[in-house]
Amino acid sequence: MNDAFDRRLFLQGAVSLSTLMALGLPTAAFADEGVLTFGPPAPFSFEGLVERAKKLAMEAYVPTEKPAPDITSKLTYEELGKIKFKTEDALWANGPAPFPVTFFHLGTFFQKKVTINVVEGKNASEIIYRKASFDMPPDSPAQAMPDGVGFAGFRFQEPRTGSVDWKKNDWVAFLGASYFRAIGELYQYGLSARGLAVNAADPNPPHQEEFPDFKEFWLEAVPGSTDQVKVYALLDGPSVAGAFSFLMTRSKAVLMDIEAQVFTRNDISRFGLTPLTSMYWFSETAKQTAIDWRPEVHDSDGLAMWTGGGEHIWRPLNNVPATTTSTFTDTNPRGFGLLQRDRLFDHYLDGVKYDLRPSLWVEPLAPFGEGTVQLIEIPTNDEIHDNVVAMWVPKDPVKAGQQFTLKYRLHWAADEPFPTNLARVVATRLGNGGHPGTQRPVGLRKFVIEFLGDPLKDLPYGVKPEPIITASRGELSYIFTEAVPDGINGHWRAQFDLHATGPEPVELRCYLKLGDKVLSETWLYQYHPFA
Repeated sequence: MNDAFDRRLFLQGAVSLSTLMALGLPTAAFADEGVLTFGPPAPFSFEGLVERAKKLAMEAYVPTEKPAPDITSKLTYEELGKIKFKTEDALWANGPAPFPVTFFHLGTFFQKKVTINVVEGKNASEIIYRKASFDMPPDSPAQAMPDGVGFAGFRFQEPRTGSVDWKKNDWVAFLGASYFRAIGELYQYGLSARGLAVNAADPNPPHQEEFPDFKEFWLEAVPGSTDQVKVYALLDGPSVAGAFSFLMTRSKAVLMDIEAQVFTRNDISRFGLTPLTSMYWFSETAKQTAIDWRPEVHDSDGLAMWTGGGEHIWRPLNNVPATTTSTFTDTNPRGFGLLQRDRLFDHYLDGVKYDLRPSLWVEPLAPFGEGTVQLIEIPTNDEIHDNVVAMWVPKDPVKAGQQFTLKYRLHWAADEPFPTNLARVVATRLGNGGHPGTQRPVGLRKFVIEFLGDPLKDLPYGVKPEPIITASRGELSYIFTEAVPDGINGHWRAQFDLHATGPEPVELRCYLKLGDKVLSETWLYQYHPFA
């Protein structure tokens, strides 16, 4: 699960390609002046793209081209780090869109050609790869790359008129398969999204995970806008093809309104829509002794859900002993996301800024229907691997020849966009069960869940919130709540012990109430007794 460039528009002084062609001037004539070159214009519309995707799905799959593999195989992570796109060659470096576009070079990990076009009116033209647009060492293997091979992906730089240097700062990147990501309001990259997830961690052989590609993009300025840009993408893979439209807004957070028309070539065992991908290694919940010097390492620490029935749920993430899928059945969910709730630097102590990683929330803009939010957790022993996936999976089996229409909004932000007024879970802690000062029983595990929020403030004197706790198996004991003695009003914890024999996971559930009034969101947790 990892993290692209290609060819066309802007010339100095906002002279358009169509203007040049109307004057009879070949765009290639400008190659030596440090500007992009473009292919001939062709009609473009999203409706036409949908028809192209539909036709593609009825044809045999042809893998995306890998040009010059003898060269890209030499462009390792270290070699690619020495290659930089020249910002003076950026698309829209002087307009008309507010966000200049720079491009990623092909390399060992991104060998597939990505075609990138720019839309102007009802036409689009391909942006042509030229190595002259990249700064690279004289001895770089990329010096042998022929012009016209395409790019690996692209990114939008910050606005030219903004408070930060656009040449050094970007806010959205599309790179690798159908992966893309954005910074949140805390100006930091973290987790990723992707177009589709096909058979991700599917336990049913012979269904292997597929990674369909965004094989071609179209970039379009939004007339008169200072904070929006449009991207269209053609997705293709062994079992699926699709047309995607992104209306992206650079505001306090990054918003993406996404519309997709997806067509299936084959039956699909696990069809993941709106998939989010993140990394979770360890946190205050569970950490192996001396595995790392930092207290916590993760891009996200939990899955949040706002169900169709209105329940707010928080499920802390796990570094599991074996790949595990948790399924949450729902109808027309109001949203879900992978969040980074812990924002305290001293909980990480790391210069890579895990405390600033964005949260990512999926907001349906059209009903999702019946299905499940599925959370896939994969074991990891390092922070370099994305090992968490959250996605929406339709209830009915997906067969060849089907069409799916998706409309949803992604919020790349510091928090979920529609936070509950209920008290929220702020920590999950595990320890040995039993009472302090006594012999601790073997196999007894203690759980402490911290809640914080207005409903827990100003409770009547001597009144404690009631913990409602259930377990899928095992025996619960030593259950109580108490105010956390830190002087913060509205900070309470629920505590209980669990005794469960056998290695099978235990599904736990807890929330706080007072009489008939619910005070907190619902905490869910999957406990692995022998992990």
